[in-house]
Amino acid sequence: MKKRSLFLWALVIFLPLSGYAQKTWTLEECIKYAWENNLSLKQQELGVNQSENTHFQSKMALAPTLNARVTENVNWGQSVDLSTLTLLNHVRSSNTGVGVYADVDLFNGLQKLNTIKQEKAKLEIAVQEVQKLRNEISIEITRSYLNVLLANEVLQTARQSRESVAQQCARSRQLVEAGSQPLSSLLEVESQLASEELQVVDAENNLRTYQLNLKQLLDLSMDDDFQIVFPKIGDLNQMEPVSVEEMYYISQQLPQIKKTEFNLEQRKYELAIAKGGRSPRLSLTMSYSTFYSDAGKKSSDDDDTDDTESGGSGVGDLLGGSSAGFWDQMKNNNNPSIGLTLSVPVFNQWQVNTRIKNARLAYQAAELEMKNAQQALLKEVQQAANDATSTWLRCQASERNVKALQESFRYVQEKFDLGLLNGTDYTVSKTNLFQAQSKYIQSKYEHVFKLKILDFYKGIPITL
Repeated sequence: MKKRSLFLWALVIFLPLSGYAQKTWTLEECIKYAWENNLSLKQQELGVNQSENTHFQSKMALAPTLNARVTENVNWGQSVDLSTLTLLNHVRSSNTGVGVYADVDLFNGLQKLNTIKQEKAKLEIAVQEVQKLRNEISIEITRSYLNVLLANEVLQTARQSRESVAQQCARSRQLVEAGSQPLSSLLEVESQLASEELQVVDAENNLRTYQLNLKQLLDLSMDDDFQIVFPKIGDLNQMEPVSVEEMYYISQQLPQIKKTEFNLEQRKYELAIAKGGRSPRLSLTMSYSTFYSDAGKKSSDDDDTDDTESGGSGVGDLLGGSSAGFWDQMKNNNNPSIGLTLSVPVFNQWQVNTRIKNARLAYQAAELEMKNAQQALLKEVQQAANDATSTWLRCQASERNVKALQESFRYVQEKFDLGLLNGTDYTVSKTNLFQAQSKYIQSKYEHVFKLKILDFYKGIPITL
């Protein structure tokens, strides 16, 4: 019974703690979250949706137009009875017309087909814009994430350095009390301890600032408790050879290059559309209409007697005229038609030629834009390869410097404990060691970031 009570108490205590376990974010989760929630990215995606709608509409332009029309006219004064084509004077009448009309372009210089291809290229440009923004977000978040890792490691180093000085301060106090060291040595170590405390505070502030920057990049609420995963950085003693030619070849698939290629493509179709303005246009028109008019009924009363006496029907009746009923007129007055229209441009104030010239200039500008983008990419790849090599060499040199200063500080600390060195030598050696450690950490994470840039140009997803 006692064991059961202890088990229940354990559930009461630990279950709430597990329910409020803090979420830690990996770099991949940060990037994915930004892709899903970044407002600028969402705006770009709306642009893609608009381009899709425009592309769909360009396809539908190939279909014929079909319209239905119903008209109702009331006339008074002098008018014409449409059913009998007789002149009516000061007779109030109404006409009802119903028709279905269809038009289709049989040939228009391939302008509609080229418009479809142009809108497809514009859609691809919008897609590449979205991917370009995603890449920029990924790189920026990676930079900010590594800054947090850098600040955290500097903070840990500062705390270890403070703990080391605190221990040295305690030893110096004992040595001073024992008369083995002068009081001035203790005062210098205590001064160094105060400097170490300041370094810890500065490191904590930097860590908090970098965490805030990353949180703002993700557009997280200020109330959210945000912590990231601190992965272990792999071995940086070796660096794979970097082939600029290979990276440049692979990076041709990056959105900033594909965008210029699709822009050149859509300019090509824009030029074809402009040239299509010189060609004739052939269109097919079809319609079916009918109408009803009551105009004859207003004036036929006077003629009914004459028609009856003559033993024949009125002219309106012979033509399916207005003296007939509504449905009889609708049936008899039907008017189906079909026609072809050929339009040949002769002179249009030089507008077509001007459009062609401007479209050709736009195409040439798109060619230059693509070449500029390729040249800029080559320079970026070359710079990235050079930066990665430089940071690796700096990282290796910084690591050797730290090892040398660690050995030097160990030697200084031993002599200081024996009273062979004053406190100034100790504090200088300790300060130099911490600065070297900080520089090494900075060079290490800078090199990691440059390696991720190389992965980006190689088409490898950014991960840690």
